[in-house]
Amino acid sequence: MAERAPDGWTRVEQGLWEAFRHGRIHDLRAGDAEQDDPFGEAEWGPERTVRAEVLSRLLLDGPAAVPGRVASLKLTGARITGPLRLAGGTIGHYVELHDCRFEQKVLMSEAEAGTLRFVGCLVPRLEASRLVTTGDLHLARCRIPEGLRLTDARIGTDLLLNQSVLGADRYGRAVSADGLGVNQDVEAERIEVRGELSLRTCRIGGRLSLRGAQLHAVPGNRTCLNAVRMTVGHTLYLTSSADFGWVGSEAYYGSGYGESPASDAPSTPFRAHGRVRLSDSRFESACLISGEFHLEGDDELSLRRIQTPELRFSCKVPPTGAVSLSRARIGNLVDAPDAWPRGRRLGLTGFTYECLRPVAPFTVQQRIAWLEGSSVEFQPESYEQLAAALRRDGADDDAREVLYAKQRRRRQTLPLPARIWGRMQDVTVGYGFRPGRAALWLLLAWALGSAYFATHELQPLKADEKPHWNPVLYALGQLLPVVDLGQQGWNPGGADQWVVSGLVIVGWVLATTVAAGATRMLQRG
Repeated sequence: MAERAPDGWTRVEQGLWEAFRHGRIHDLRAGDAEQDDPFGEAEWGPERTVRAEVLSRLLLDGPAAVPGRVASLKLTGARITGPLRLAGGTIGHYVELHDCRFEQKVLMSEAEAGTLRFVGCLVPRLEASRLVTTGDLHLARCRIPEGLRLTDARIGTDLLLNQSVLGADRYGRAVSADGLGVNQDVEAERIEVRGELSLRTCRIGGRLSLRGAQLHAVPGNRTCLNAVRMTVGHTLYLTSSADFGWVGSEAYYGSGYGESPASDAPSTPFRAHGRVRLSDSRFESACLISGEFHLEGDDELSLRRIQTPELRFSCKVPPTGAVSLSRARIGNLVDAPDAWPRGRRLGLTGFTYECLRPVAPFTVQQRIAWLEGSSVEFQPESYEQLAAALRRDGADDDAREVLYAKQRRRRQTLPLPARIWGRMQDVTVGYGFRPGRAALWLLLAWALGSAYFATHELQPLKADEKPHWNPVLYALGQLLPVVDLGQQGWNPGGADQWVVSGLVIVGWVLATTVAAGATRMLQRG
């Protein structure tokens, strides 16, 4: 390998050649913040200019390192002219570019590399489909106005996009990363995206963090986040990011679900302006959702058929459009009553969950209203699911309240005769879930029967045997026909017989309801 830069290279490029061989940083900054801003209006002249073909030469066929050093490309504050063509190449050196300004796109499709770090750089567009790295890919604090393509890329460790700003391509996509594979974490905290962020069928070994992200759909493409059939090995975060002391995930979120900043601390919420699709995705630890969802028209937050041990849905502002959890399978459902959308914009068809762990008081009546706020007609399985979850938590009374609400809602779907009969059941015995109401009706029937027979003494069954007449005990004996109160020797006839028959029927219906309620109370005891 040559020890001198090729002929025709500028002084700046020759300095980069030597810095590469020594593994040093080649810093071209002027020392003035405004002048050095890669996103600013300041002109960068020849003293800060490096041709993209120079970078390609160093990375694909660079000189040998100085003995005792490791060759690497470390460039800061440079203006890079021409397209950087690395597609299909093998990059065997460490790459780190800070605060650089690319004038044309970067092409790295089907390249192989170790670790690639572009930090605070302006890149018109980055093409990196089927890129393979053994280390990290960092694109933190970059601006990529025409979008990023990472389709079917394979990242050996982490992918970082924190605080980057991305625009859309001609198809309305800002990030095209379908089929992406990342062995560890994907961090895109406080990212600002105008266009679709597409992560369909991605496989992420660690967590996917979109804390404080600002996602905006564009005209012609109402989807701002498309992550259907995605697999996340740890946790998905669609939550807020603390404003003060933001230094990345290590500070607040070191392990597990991480420590959250104080509830009153200033923070930037996750915001989605457009359709969000997470259908058929799997989150091995949890899915945390507490952001703002600004949905218009038929926009939807789709959580259809997701699977996760824990779903935390605690939005401070309810989504303005529909939320669908149809066929989702959840372990713990951690939520708050004010987090869900209003006005029949909630899809719960086939939604199953094991336990309810609300973060704010969530009464059973609010839970029933939550069910009945579903966007579809009466679904008995939704009530059964809620009742089963309440029973597992030992809230038997609340579970019965849910089943009672189920019967009342079911009545609304029946023909008129059935609705009338159901109304009678509701008023009299509360469909069997109101034994106290049945006891009151039983007492009323006893009182009326006693008053009637007080003025209508019956004839004895046998003329030569006349037991002592007691209208109160006689009425009670008819209401409780299995109990002998010594008043069986009377022979009702005519209207009296109809009254007796009515008391017997009322007694059987109401007494069995009361007995069932008492049995449940004893079982709980």
